[in-house]
Amino acid sequence: MTVTSADVARRAGVSRTAVSLVLNGRGEGSISAANQARIHAAAAELGYRPNAAAVNLRRRSTATVGIVTDEITTSPFAGPLLQGAREVAFERGYLTIVADYGLDDEREHQMVQALLGRQVDAFLHAAMSMREITPDPAMVELPTVLANCFAAGGPAGVIADEEEGGYRAARAVFERGHRRVVMLAGRDASETEYIPATALRRRGFERAALEVGAGEARVIDAGWNIETGVRHACALLDAPAAQRPTAFVCARDRVAVGVVLAAARLGLRVPEDVSVVGYDDETDVAAEMSPALTTIDLPHRRIGELAMELLLATVLDGEPLPEADVLVPCELVVRDSVGPVPTR
Repeated sequence: MTVTSADVARRAGVSRTAVSLVLNGRGEGSISAANQARIHAAAAELGYRPNAAAVNLRRRSTATVGIVTDEITTSPFAGPLLQGAREVAFERGYLTIVADYGLDDEREHQMVQALLGRQVDAFLHAAMSMREITPDPAMVELPTVLANCFAAGGPAGVIADEEEGGYRAARAVFERGHRRVVMLAGRDASETEYIPATALRRRGFERAALEVGAGEARVIDAGWNIETGVRHACALLDAPAAQRPTAFVCARDRVAVGVVLAAARLGLRVPEDVSVVGYDDETDVAAEMSPALTTIDLPHRRIGELAMELLLATVLDGEPLPEADVLVPCELVVRDSVGPVPTR
């Protein structure tokens, strides 16, 4: 049986008008505190739920956010970003409609138009990997926040602080005394596309190396996969102990796995003979390998949460959208793959 506002009014001993005012947040100044308390108690006891369609009609809102994504829905790697955004929306009474356009610009435009036709209140544009985008012009007619991407002319994006992440990864080995350190950057030397995350992680690594005077530290473009980690690490570690690196900072956990495999192939131990730091905290890899991998957490979930929080602060609370990109910290996750400099 559906519970109505009249049922709540009878249980609380007040008028239906009073119930409507209180449950729509307009009771202050016209309904006494005691009656407000009785109305809320009666509504909770009876399990009353306001008619969402009627409430939204009064508010001139559909209480929905359109989330436009590139490839996130087909990628488990960045899935927590969507999960975080959707949970924040739900907590504030909003639903989300997710449209994945698969990096097809024309399809993106069609999806934005379709979401506008469904009268969404706002847009969140999310990317699987951090990159620069050009938002569809029709999208930014409504409040819009970007997640894990950025645009030169706005709107603001919520992105990981990749430079600080690279810095913290490097400090993890420099603070243990390592100076012959190699960063295997997440990019092949043959690639021409600018990859913002790679450049920023490298900048953070180089800043840390400069701080400690690690003149032997260097960066090698080494791709994103296990195979490239194995290949580059084998070439670097197959040298006399006095010449080979004592630590690797990798721009992805899977590259770090390749380094650990290469060390084992050459009879070296991690971290006794060589220390290894990853990046991304792919927990099915980093936490389960042996030794468990020290790495940098890529905060996809927090990016999604914060992007939606900022968006709904504008839609619901009238707060201005941020004018500049918002950086989310990348934290060091300490496990077992980093040790002191080998003594022999």
